[in-house]
Amino acid sequence: MTRQGIKKGLQFLAISLPCLFLGPVVIHSAFTNRAHPLFIPVLLIGIAIACFGAIIGFKGIRKIVGSL
Repeated sequence: MTRQGIKKGLQFLAISLPCLFLGPVVIHSAFTNRAHPLFIPVLLIGIAIACFGAIIGFKGIRKIVGSL
């Protein structure tokens, strides 16, 4: 069990947590304002934030499991 690996994994999870909440909020905001000219860019940004959070979360879990 490596403390560095667990610490690094928890850091990844701490980074992913706000992204996993912020992404759906931005996506919902984009769908609420469909008539706005910036609908597509805001939607793409929300999807990118949500995907980034999921990927970083999985990397954090893999680091924690790998260090056990």
